[in-house]
Amino acid sequence: MRRRYVLGAVLFLLVAYLMVPALMVKAADDKPLIFDEANLLSPEERDELNAMANEYGAERETDFMILTVGRVENDDYETWTENFYDEYAPGYDRRHGNTVILTIVLDTHDVHLEGYYKAEKYLDSGRLLKIQNKITPDLSRGNYKQAFEKYIKTAHRYMGFEPDMNPDNILFNLWFQLGSAAAIGAIAVGVMAYRSGGRVTVNSHTYEDTSTSGILNQQDRYVRTTVTKQKIERNTSSGSGGGGGGGVSSGGHSHSSSSGKF
Repeated sequence: MRRRYVLGAVLFLLVAYLMVPALMVKAADDKPLIFDEANLLSPEERDELNAMANEYGAERETDFMILTVGRVENDDYETWTENFYDEYAPGYDRRHGNTVILTIVLDTHDVHLEGYYKAEKYLDSGRLLKIQNKITPDLSRGNYKQAFEKYIKTAHRYMGFEPDMNPDNILFNLWFQLGSAAAIGAIAVGVMAYRSGGRVTVNSHTYEDTSTSGILNQQDRYVRTTVTKQKIERNTSSGSGGGGGGGVSSGGHSHSSSSGKF
């Protein structure tokens, strides 16, 4: 009987030890990252987005957060977002850590993004503006879940590139890479197929009688040169609008930022 008790205790400890990683993953999955005070999402949509934000954030060691609110006092959504960061203290592995925040103010149709610490470096104001421009059409149409999914996925992808790189460069596009590889392969196969048919030795001089062939007359005459000038208009369009920059919260936390309307 004593041996059975000992064996049971050992098995219990072993099962508990194996369950610890699973419990830690479950806790990470349950971290609240979606704060939908404006009720733009259904409960199911919030759960799906929260799980996605946790999954993608773990790969970049950054909290991907979404805040929606009906209105903000004095329409100062930047200070409101900064205060949220200072007071709630989000961060992937510590308080006030790596975080990117998307804020939506429904009444004034404001969209605002901020990146802290690692996100400030990899999601600078220029990249945040790109994300803002990508999600604005869906926000304008009321497709909030699609816009928020695009925000999470794009922020995740951009953080996979060094800050001095352009993540939207066509050379980094998977379909462009696959198409280029297919085109190069087709050209290589075509060249090999052409060469496999034997080398052509007949040319334009093969049947030419050089004793009777020749240029009879040649004449070059300069007439005039005409130069025209045309003014090139500069494109001053800024896409969907908005502005970027950055700042420091009242708690002393530096961040990148981008703002606009939807």
